Amino acid sequence: MITINPFVDNVFNIPLLAMQGFLILMVVFTVGGVLLDMMHKKNVKFFFENAKKAKLSATTSVPTGKKVSIVVKTLAHDVATSAEFCGVTRRITHLLGMYGTIAFWVASAILIFSSATASAIWPMVWHIGAIMTCVGGYWFWFIQRVDVRSEGNGWSRVVFADLFVLSLVLTSTFGLLWSYFQSSNSTGLAMLFFIMFVISNVVLFGGVYWSKFAHMFYKPGAAIQKHLAKADGSRDDLPEPADLPKQYGLGIKRSEPQNY
Repeated sequence: MITINPFVDNVFNIPLLAMQGFLILMVVFTVGGVLLDMMHKKNVKFFFENAKKAKLSATTSVPTGKKVSIVVKTLAHDVATSAEFCGVTRRITHLLGMYGTIAFWVASAILIFSSATASAIWPMVWHIGAIMTCVGGYWFWFIQRVDVRSEGNGWSRVVFADLFVLSLVLTSTFGLLWSYFQSSNSTGLAMLFFIMFVISNVVLFGGVYWSKFAHMFYKPGAAIQKHLAKADGSRDDLPEPADLPKQYGLGIKRSEPQNY
């Protein structure tokens, strides 16, 4: 199963051209949803205004070379390794989901658009990426969600903000089940999970405007702005950090924080 391209000779015998059109439509949904989100929440306008404000209150002029260095370090550390998460398990969960999803999406595009010339490794990347997303997503959903862990709500409680993580995990889950039953010639179940796979994709990419999908595009910008503000002394109008744990003792570190 893991070495088979599930998009070739699929259960409905859908031509690759139709699948390519569907993938392009999902890209259009994503771009359109992010743009609508930007227009509604005015995130980009906020970032630009905040940058101008920080420039006026800066105490140090940061050279262009250092700015580039800060951007590169932020992308390599904060973004690529999810350094914003203090807890190790939460960080691992996020990394599994992030890199698993990237591998799953990239492999999907290659398997659909270059199925005849694609290397045999790409079906493996597709399946392993889906598995990574499922492990990270379900780990987060059942154990690490803030409202479940700290507020005592049940894992089955679903709110509108959960649209992104649920549709993301279900897309990978249905994709794996479709591939498994298709490779085992269980046509009925393969058809069922293929349909669910398509629906979950439509929900995931068509729901960008209402979900937290667009949030992942803003986070790198916010992290870069934070480090630039620290470098030029503006600090987003925040005071210098005080080393209070050292002054008052390290008892605060004896137990893992449960409230957020």
